[in-house]
Amino acid sequence: MSAAQEARRWPDEVSVDNARTTLLQLLARAGVPAGDARQLIGLVEAGVLALAHAELGGAGRTVPGDKGEEYRSGWLDGAEALLEDLGAVAERTLAGVTGPEGDHGGAGGHPRARRMEVERAKVAVTPLYLSFTAASELDPEVTEEVLVAVLGTMSPRQRAGYAGRLTEFAALHHSRLERLFAAFGPAGATAMHGRYSLLHSVTSIAVLERLLASPGALREQWEAAELPPAWLDGLTTAWTAQA
Repeated sequence: MSAAQEARRWPDEVSVDNARTTLLQLLARAGVPAGDARQLIGLVEAGVLALAHAELGGAGRTVPGDKGEEYRSGWLDGAEALLEDLGAVAERTLAGVTGPEGDHGGAGGHPRARRMEVERAKVAVTPLYLSFTAASELDPEVTEEVLVAVLGTMSPRQRAGYAGRLTEFAALHHSRLERLFAAFGPAGATAMHGRYSLLHSVTSIAVLERLLASPGALREQWEAAELPPAWLDGLTTAWTAQA
């Protein structure tokens, strides 16, 4: 098979751009702003490249054929160079969506969370919450405000990987979270009290992760959003009680 024939096995640049434009138009018809849609598409593109890089980097490389040590060494060097190039492309793609790593900008060090970033956080945290407890009729219904405060502690780059961070947090503290929601959550024996309100919200796991990872920044964002300080204090008390 010739190089031209091999290339035609995969979508070319025009076809990829056509698919991207089509998706942008479909999302626009659904009411998704163009900037948010481009961010989502960019994150998927960067993620695919990053996952490919991780898969290839973690795989044991086998050199085709048995053509001697010199051939083997050259083949492995070439494969390593290609892997580095793939990583660089993944980095450029992600930087195009989130900005360069370490570029925080905005008031307080980080830009205010965009609508799509809040939606991504909500999609990430909701099934984690429901894996520990049932939905609560006493949810304080401030999900967006709380998530904006939570995301305000992170750079856009960190927000891009927040779903994975939350999943790791829930897995690491699984037993303790089970005890927490059994005692203070919707199905718990503890009567509903204002200071434990967050345990009736899907945002509770997100807030807990930030309380452990970046407590000072979270409290700063919390105060700026004018959210009840008692919610953080109550969550801290309940979490400590399960140690």
